[in-house]
Amino acid sequence: MDALLVSTAAVAIAEIGDKTMLLALILAARYRQPWAIVAGIAVATLANHALAGWAGAWVASMVSPEVLKWGVVACFAAVAAWTLIPDKMDDDEAPKPSRFGAFLATTVAFFIVEIGDKTQIATVVLAAKYHPLWQVVAGTSLGMLLANGPVVLLGHRYSDRLPLTAARYTAAALFAVLAVWVAVKGLGG
Repeated sequence: MDALLVSTAAVAIAEIGDKTMLLALILAARYRQPWAIVAGIAVATLANHALAGWAGAWVASMVSPEVLKWGVVACFAAVAAWTLIPDKMDDDEAPKPSRFGAFLATTVAFFIVEIGDKTQIATVVLAAKYHPLWQVVAGTSLGMLLANGPVVLLGHRYSDRLPLTAARYTAAALFAVLAVWVAVKGLGG
C-alpha cells in the first residue's frame, strides 16, 4: 500500500500549478463537458504513466541497487527543484477546439503534454523505487485526478484562489524528503 499512497500524494501535490492543471482549466472553459474531460484525463494519464512506470521498473532491473539508489536520490532532488519553478502555458500550446469532442481532445492533449513533465518523471522514479508497479501507476493516475478533477469540475470560477505557491513549496519539500529518505534508508523501504 505504500506504493499507492506515496505515489498518489506525490503526484497530487506536485500537479498543483503544473502545466497539465492549466490545460485542464483551459479544456474546462472551452468544452464545458466536465465528465468527458475528467474521463479523458484518466485515460491519458493511465496510458502515459503505465509507460513511464514500465520504464522505471525496467531501469531498476538493469542497474545495480547502489547505482539505482543514487539515481533515484538525484531524480527526486531534481524533481524537488523543478517543482519550485511555476509552469505557464503559452497560447500556441493550448489545444484548439476539436471536432472529435472533449473526451478525445483531452485524451490526446493530456497524453502529449504529460510527456517529459515532472509528474511523468516522478512516475518513472517512483516505479524504480516502489513495488508493485500497478500500485505506482494507479497512485500517480489517482493523484492526477485528485489535482485536476476539481479544476475541471469547478472551472475557472475558483482558480484564482488556489494556493499555487504554497503547493509548489509543499511538493518540492515532499520530493526532497523522498530523496533524503532514499539516501538514508535505501530502496528497500
